[in-house]
Amino acid sequence: MTKQKLLLLDGNSLAYRAFFALPLLTNDSGIHTNATYGFTTMLQKIIGEENPTQMLVAFDAGKTTFRHKSFDEYKGGRQKTPPELSEQFPYIRKLIDAYNIKRYELEMYEADDIIGTLAKQAAGQGIEVIVVSGDKDLTQLATDDVTVYITRKGITDIEKYTPEHIEEKYGLTPNQIIDMKGLMGDQSDNIPGVPGVGEKTAIKLLKEHGSIEKIYEAIDSLKASKMKEKLVDNEEMAHLSKKLATIHTEVPLTITLDELAYAGPNEEALMGVWQELGFKSLIEKSDFETEQVEQVELKYEMVSLITKDMLKNTMAIHLELENEHYHSCEAIGFAMTDGENTFYSTIENVAENEDLKAWLNDETKKKYIADSKATQAMLHRLGIELKGVEFDLLLASYILKPSISGDDVATLAKEFGYTAVQSNEAVYGKGAKWVVPHADNVAEHVSRKAVAVWSLQPVLEQKLKDNEQFELYKELELPLAHILGKMESEGITVNVDTLHQMGDDLKAKLEIIEASIYELAGEKFNINSPKQLGVILFDKLGLPVIKKTKTGYSTAADVLEKLQSEHDIVKHILEYRTLAKLQSTYIEGLIKEVKEEDSKVHTRFQQALTATGRLSSTNPNLQNIPIRLEEGRKIRQAFVPSKKDWVLFAADYSQIELRVLAHMCQDEVLVDAFKQGMDIHTRTAMDVFGVSNADEVTSLMRRTAKAVNFGIVYGISDYGLSQSLDITRKKAAIFIENYLQSFPGVKYYMDSIIAEAKKTGFVTTILNRRRYLPDITSSNFNLRSFAERTAMNTPIQGSAADIIKKAMIDMNTRLEQEGLKAKLLLQVHDELIFEAPKEEIEILERIVPEVMENAIELIVPLKVDFSYGPTWYDAK
Repeated sequence: MTKQKLLLLDGNSLAYRAFFALPLLTNDSGIHTNATYGFTTMLQKIIGEENPTQMLVAFDAGKTTFRHKSFDEYKGGRQKTPPELSEQFPYIRKLIDAYNIKRYELEMYEADDIIGTLAKQAAGQGIEVIVVSGDKDLTQLATDDVTVYITRKGITDIEKYTPEHIEEKYGLTPNQIIDMKGLMGDQSDNIPGVPGVGEKTAIKLLKEHGSIEKIYEAIDSLKASKMKEKLVDNEEMAHLSKKLATIHTEVPLTITLDELAYAGPNEEALMGVWQELGFKSLIEKSDFETEQVEQVELKYEMVSLITKDMLKNTMAIHLELENEHYHSCEAIGFAMTDGENTFYSTIENVAENEDLKAWLNDETKKKYIADSKATQAMLHRLGIELKGVEFDLLLASYILKPSISGDDVATLAKEFGYTAVQSNEAVYGKGAKWVVPHADNVAEHVSRKAVAVWSLQPVLEQKLKDNEQFELYKELELPLAHILGKMESEGITVNVDTLHQMGDDLKAKLEIIEASIYELAGEKFNINSPKQLGVILFDKLGLPVIKKTKTGYSTAADVLEKLQSEHDIVKHILEYRTLAKLQSTYIEGLIKEVKEEDSKVHTRFQQALTATGRLSSTNPNLQNIPIRLEEGRKIRQAFVPSKKDWVLFAADYSQIELRVLAHMCQDEVLVDAFKQGMDIHTRTAMDVFGVSNADEVTSLMRRTAKAVNFGIVYGISDYGLSQSLDITRKKAAIFIENYLQSFPGVKYYMDSIIAEAKKTGFVTTILNRRRYLPDITSSNFNLRSFAERTAMNTPIQGSAADIIKKAMIDMNTRLEQEGLKAKLLLQVHDELIFEAPKEEIEILERIVPEVMENAIELIVPLKVDFSYGPTWYDAK
């Protein structure tokens, strides 16, 4: 996992530094650009050097802050900002947005306080923090986890302040920087300090006494001098100055660390800003694509009725939804365009329009849509069936750029150079502030989305063809969206009484375990409190301390697992945690998701999310039910058919990723084992342990071989294998080395796939799905290593995803051809779950494995296991 690194930049300070570091520059339009240019070069340099995973630029919100309540003249001596700089701030903000960096300001607080708060939060979570400013005030934030970069001689020459550097430079701790400021004052912020006390005197006093408070405690013992007189006369001002100089680290922020993820700039947007400002040298040095899609001038008509005359053979449509929860939210309006004529109507008018219903249901009329699955689901709720989808912006974007986050049309459009559409957040607001504006605003927004989809269709389809990915898009993802939409609408029936009974049973078990824990501990305490648990385990019971955190002892799962042999209480705590999570997350969580009207859950399949191409599910997430534990597996007992005398039929691929690996690496031993129908883990154990007969393979040997097999698929390291098998790294390394010697084709595949990725910048699956790996040539060892492991496992995991997606499409077709009542309800990992009348089971037993095993031809056979029963649990 990539080490997290948060970069916090002091926007105002760095803009001032850049402005005064460079001579006044203007572009062709006469706009001053020196601060913006300096800011850009600083960003380019620091992002390139630090490779942050999270970023934020903080700005001062205004002239008045909470510090003015204590001292009216705070920052009172500052000169007015030069107009040549003031006019550049909007462009600096525009630049930051183009870099996809979060920027933030908060009324009554300064940028320093925002930075201080986030730095403290991040460091508390073990995230490395780098603060960049031109203001030495921020050096007080330096800790073992927080380094403060102060610009000097311009904006790219940086001095790095750590606690060690501060000690070396001043002989002080970072906290004493605040006291130093309180004594000597700060002219730039109009902090008065003690008159006559400069830096040297302040440092001398602090080395002797430690802090301002301690100085005044010892004031009577100081020798009589003018300095003593000044200290005595200005005691109140010294304490006030320290207060003013103290950065507030508990600011009530409205953003979280999770919102600061940084994945690189929006290249088209950044190029646009550079072009606007005339940064020719940056443009020439960059390798960004500058392609822009022609921006259409919007002309739309609000109509009360969409007539037959308005409907053409090919049109882009956009059905606007309240939010992404399209199984429960409401629709707002509907727009359609043929590129020249654009019409908008309210949803009430659409739902009753028979001509429009017939057009939407007509397979021969081509529709271009932003998100066909969500649109299909909403139209289905309105009693309208959608057919003839020819283009899906979300899916096309996802295939071309799997790293795109978000499904807002504006986000997707801007990735490909179309900017004439606003984001939903800009129109409706966000979270609690979300509100539907005036009908005219909505009509324009929805119409712009339809036009954006129309404009991008030829561009994205051509890119897909250029990448040789058009077939993946057209033959796999697009038809799959229709199938997933049907599955979501159908849902799967859940017996809530069963879940409640399971919850009661778990509660009773938890009470018994809880009592055992209290008895072994000799007292009652909060088992869910890591702090209280740490006191019991390590202080009271004296268990060996394996790991410490900043707040005490670590009681993480990996720590407790290592302590199981030390005391019986540990085993009970681990079991308690597992069962408590089952009850709260899965049983109670599932009950909340069951719809009263049909006793079903309608999970939402996320088709354009994962980098590997795997489907994921949400509301509820059915992929995460923990089936390794019997109590977890039993949750599947609550999933039942929707009709009497029907059953659930489950079919899953056996060891599909290892079969894909054999196909890709073409290792003779691996291929032969699958062709012979051998147990692959037994065969691996024979080779790794040098055993000639399968009967000689012990269960431990097979378990080790299984861990190595699946570890290889996921690019496991010797450390990772040592953790999963609870063995030394040295022994794990030997197992991996033996494996690679036994299967030389696998080693060759790994080496060649990494070499190819370094050359092209991406890896591909069987059906040509791509995953881009920008860090594959990084000079940072950790980043490069992660990219290399990703290069090895993505083609395997991604190809397995391709295969099951193809199987779903083929299975849907076959069910229709056979005229069966059976329905495909769920896809979970490598498993498909159907419901069917009992009389169709014999047919399913024949056709399901036949279809799934022939979805894609590999050089080794695909194998499918299947079973059925009255519940999902029984069907496994």
